[in-house]
Amino acid sequence: MFYRIAKAIMTIVVYFLFAPRVIDKESFPSTGGAIVYSNHTSNFDPVILGIVLPRPISFMAKAELFQNPIISWVLKGLGAFPIKRGQADIASIKKSLQILRNQQILGIFPEGTRNKSGSELGTFANGIASIAHKAKVPVVPVAIKGGYKPFKRITVTIGQPIYFDEFQHQKSSKELLDNMSSQMENALKEML
Repeated sequence: MFYRIAKAIMTIVVYFLFAPRVIDKESFPSTGGAIVYSNHTSNFDPVILGIVLPRPISFMAKAELFQNPIISWVLKGLGAFPIKRGQADIASIKKSLQILRNQQILGIFPEGTRNKSGSELGTFANGIASIAHKAKVPVVPVAIKGGYKPFKRITVTIGQPIYFDEFQHQKSSKELLDNMSSQMENALKEML
């Protein structure tokens, strides 16, 4: 309920300020668990994705955001959950896998932090590849372009899901995760 109310209010604000244009919305999986990942230039990114994508998204968010009780309450009401960056956070990995097993959408920014350049991606950590491999779900690249200047349109391009069928029956290894991460990074780079 809270998610729907917040989405309705923020949709009005976002369309007034940024008039987002969505390209290839039909590419987004209509059913099943999936991981959506995107470039990350602004704190508005999860809001934009939550509004333009057709299904609710549970985002991983840095643990520091949950220190304020009011912000924590809002984030949790929107389905977000904390991740401790720079370490293997077992609780957040378990939460991610639970979301995907429940046929829901997990949102991740694989650069790990905001990258204000907009057109260039930082290096992807292997965490998203590891979760996708364990859960055996597709990943969906989404490119956000436009810079978030008031009354200047932003464009959100939804890429084709990547299924990683060739990796799903292989044992996890650094080489396998590096290959998956590289495919994800290249798919998003081509869209920016």
